[in-house]
Amino acid sequence: MGDFRKFQKYAEELERLTRLQTYVLALKMLRREREIPRNSERPLQDWGYRVPVCQGYALSRKEGKTVAMFQEDMQCCEPVIGYGWAKAPKYFLDGHNRFPQDVRNLQAGKNYAADFPRLGIGRYKGVVSASLLKVNFIPDLILIYCNSAQLSLLLLGREYMDGHDLQCSLSSHAACVYSVVPVIQNKMCNVAIPCRGDRYFAMAGDDEIILSVPTTKIEDLLKGLRHLDKHGSRLPRNPAMQREPKFPEAYMKILKMIERRG
Repeated sequence: MGDFRKFQKYAEELERLTRLQTYVLALKMLRREREIPRNSERPLQDWGYRVPVCQGYALSRKEGKTVAMFQEDMQCCEPVIGYGWAKAPKYFLDGHNRFPQDVRNLQAGKNYAADFPRLGIGRYKGVVSASLLKVNFIPDLILIYCNSAQLSLLLLGREYMDGHDLQCSLSSHAACVYSVVPVIQNKMCNVAIPCRGDRYFAMAGDDEIILSVPTTKIEDLLKGLRHLDKHGSRLPRNPAMQREPKFPEAYMKILKMIERRG
């Protein structure tokens, strides 16, 4: 229970510092059914119908449910392929997943399929999602649905440790894949855009964007957010249009250096 409480405390602090509108989403990839945490709900078994994985995630981040999903629970093919639960059919690889509704020709569809992030076939069999605030398992990563102001603060917190920019590939499709697979593969943070399915079927808001954080990076992120809060970068902000607004001393020093050189 101690480890779970640690993650619950992380959730409390993240939600307080960033003023999130929904729970921080905790995810764990499952290798077998016996790894399903207690009190989990299974869509097909418990509800009698299949779901796109984004709906299971939405129930966790909006209602606090713990939802375990496997291939038989899936109504959408993209997480099944992306999470490596099944081999991608040739029809998908040939571009038909995107052509003709989204791209001009099959070659463009094939390019999408080639770029599509995928985990190794058979490495995992399922996934479980929960609110980090109520989690009863050790997650592999967390997903933070936030607006642009919250994302800006979170990225500042992420940069606190080493100052490096976040490198990521953005897509308009398969948010459930782009927010999860690269993070598992690279053990690095990632930003993803809620896709049509996430918006149409799982109620993601038009102002929401996703920051994914591997479990190993949560403490570093919180160290950065605590530092920012201490030095005045916090939410909410009271913006004001000012003439010659006041910038940090270092900014002004650099500007004077540039002007002297000019």
